[in-house]
Amino acid sequence: RYNAYRTPTFPQFRTQYIRRRSQLLRENAKAGHPPALRRQYLRLRGQLLGQRYGPLSEPGSARAYSNSIVRSSRTTLDRMEDFEDDPRALGARGHRRSVSRGSYQLQAQMNRAVYEDRPPGSVVPTSAAEASRAMAGDTSLSENYAFAGMYHVFDQHVDEAVPRVRFANDDRHRLACCSLDGSISLCQLVPAPPTVLRVLRGHTRGVSDFAWSLSNDILVSTSLDATMRIWASEDGRCIREIPDPDGAELLCCTFQPVNNNLTVVGNAKHNVHVMNISTGKKVKGGSSKLTGRVLALSFDAPGRLLWAGDDRGSVFSFLFDMATGKLTKAKRLVVHEGSPVTSISPSSWVSREARDPSLLINACLNKLLLYRVVDNEGTLQLKRSFPIEQGSHPVRSIFCPLMSFRQGACVAVTGSEDMCVHFFDVERAAKAAVNKLQGHSAPVLDVSFNCDESLLASSDASGMVIVWRRGQK
Repeated sequence: RYNAYRTPTFPQFRTQYIRRRSQLLRENAKAGHPPALRRQYLRLRGQLLGQRYGPLSEPGSARAYSNSIVRSSRTTLDRMEDFEDDPRALGARGHRRSVSRGSYQLQAQMNRAVYEDRPPGSVVPTSAAEASRAMAGDTSLSENYAFAGMYHVFDQHVDEAVPRVRFANDDRHRLACCSLDGSISLCQLVPAPPTVLRVLRGHTRGVSDFAWSLSNDILVSTSLDATMRIWASEDGRCIREIPDPDGAELLCCTFQPVNNNLTVVGNAKHNVHVMNISTGKKVKGGSSKLTGRVLALSFDAPGRLLWAGDDRGSVFSFLFDMATGKLTKAKRLVVHEGSPVTSISPSSWVSREARDPSLLINACLNKLLLYRVVDNEGTLQLKRSFPIEQGSHPVRSIFCPLMSFRQGACVAVTGSEDMCVHFFDVERAAKAAVNKLQGHSAPVLDVSFNCDESLLASSDASGMVIVWRRGQK
């Protein structure tokens, strides 16, 4: 039945039902059954699955991660025990992005100065580097990003796309996702089994985007019903409903990173608005018009620069007045005429070899684009691109929140219309692909790391959310 209705033309996903069934059985078996009987049952079931679908890889083997992705994907729920905290990740807990104190030229100079004062081959002394070192140990780059197993599958939004999935800020186990069915799910991954804590309902049409506040106590969401809503994450109540000033479909949103009382939204009438969520009103001088429907918004870490992308292929940069919330249009880049810009993801420090701030951009060109931020007005310069499949879907990408500076490595992760999650080392000249995850049966729309990179969540156009677990060493 699963093969007939969910993946009729994708026989390579015939084991997905088995994995989901295995997950449910594992969760239900914990409720009242003797532990010895459960262990015996799991052992027998593992043997049967091995006979039917082939031998299972050992989860602790580095060689297993170099095997084919299809075989690696079998090292999932069938062999996983309950989630345990990775002791190497403890040093990464509480990590936050550092805030640049000057212009982008100054940031790059400071980064270079820090690096040049170090002995050749040493680790850059930044909080990100130390956290990454604590997380990764002495493993190789490919092992660091070997997300070979599924930790959990959420399918409460089946049959409607999940355009956005996000872990809470500086959090390992809280996850939220929005759906075009008009709801938002808040999920908890620990203690086992992972559960949907609550579903936020109130929007009358699909939810296009949402964002966590810095303290994770509230969420803001935008919807095709032309409203944005403010939610209390603790109990799921709607604190305030704010109509779009233009009465248009709202397509994206983001918090101002320093002042979470201000939220920026983009709508279908080509406008960007800065909204005060306490008053529910538009900020004076906080509006600007783009050339098309606003699909993507992103601030730099200090909150002084805002980038906005539209469905006609343009990316605009705005100077943001921290005191008043006023927007001043600075630069415009035409990525590709007529190609929707669906994602903009910034990083203030890419690696020790590339010390300039950068942007990842998805623009429906069958490529993931990496741009260098040239100055403090947001001018962009194309550095390179990476092959993915994206021609029409709103695919998003991210930089890994922690990065291995030992090999000059910065890894970008992106969804793709080929139903895979792709990892790229943005500084590797050849063979930039680090990993590829298979398991979705529809185009992968969004990806999100938890704070220490031990888990990766991905969502797709059929409503499925998969949480991947980084391989234990």
